[in-house]
Amino acid sequence: MKCAKASVRQPLTYIFDLDGVIYRGAERQPYVAETLAELRKRGDTVYFYTNNSSLSRQSYATRLQGFEIEASVDEIMTSSYATALYLTETEAIGKTVYQIGQEGVESELSAIGMKVIKDHDEPDAHIDYVVVGIDVLFTYEKLARAQSAILSGATFIATNEDMTYPTESGTVRPGNGAIVASVRAATSIEPVVLGKPHGYALQKILEHTDTPLDRAVMVGDNLATDIAAGNRIGMHTALVLTGLTSRKQAEAAQGEMKPGEIIVTLRELLK
Repeated sequence: MKCAKASVRQPLTYIFDLDGVIYRGAERQPYVAETLAELRKRGDTVYFYTNNSSLSRQSYATRLQGFEIEASVDEIMTSSYATALYLTETEAIGKTVYQIGQEGVESELSAIGMKVIKDHDEPDAHIDYVVVGIDVLFTYEKLARAQSAILSGATFIATNEDMTYPTESGTVRPGNGAIVASVRAATSIEPVVLGKPHGYALQKILEHTDTPLDRAVMVGDNLATDIAAGNRIGMHTALVLTGLTSRKQAEAAQGEMKPGEIIVTLRELLK
């Protein structure tokens, strides 16, 4: 008589949002470092994906290491890097892009060979693309130049449309979506949006890690971005209550914003 073989646990790929999940402002969230270490110890893959385009992947890796969290550039996806991947795939390398954004957008676009124009650089230059990322120094003049370029035929791309992002004090600040909304209003043109809740960057992570959908988990704190993105492409989803969303809001969520699981802290992923 043959004995039944014990089932072998298949490793999972966990994709973590950053703001509100791994940290909140300058504060690391509870049980994060030990949870991530244990997931890796048991053979799971850990990946990070933020809509915040303000920093490059290298800068995010350095920031995570400052929180005593192991992270390499190859384990990080940002909406600015997703934009660079999209432009590479659409054969835009070498073309001119007007940037509203910060270090993250400039770094990732320059790295693939785009000619990045900022603020008052080359006022008469032909512009092929306008890329809008979070910009704490956003001005009327930047809006006017983006408007002029888009109305002249430049492709309008938004790294993401997050209206707010959380701070360590429990308040929120305006996100890139507020800037994108102003450019949309000034041009009446809809942008190509690369970040969550759109699935483009998540698909790239799954390709990079060779992970099938049934072994991928999106872990976030935002129903409209993190959870909706994972649900749209058929991943497992987990909503952690350390960021933007309350338990009442999570339990009331419907459709693509309904999380597969609600957890208080990341430690519950180890159960």
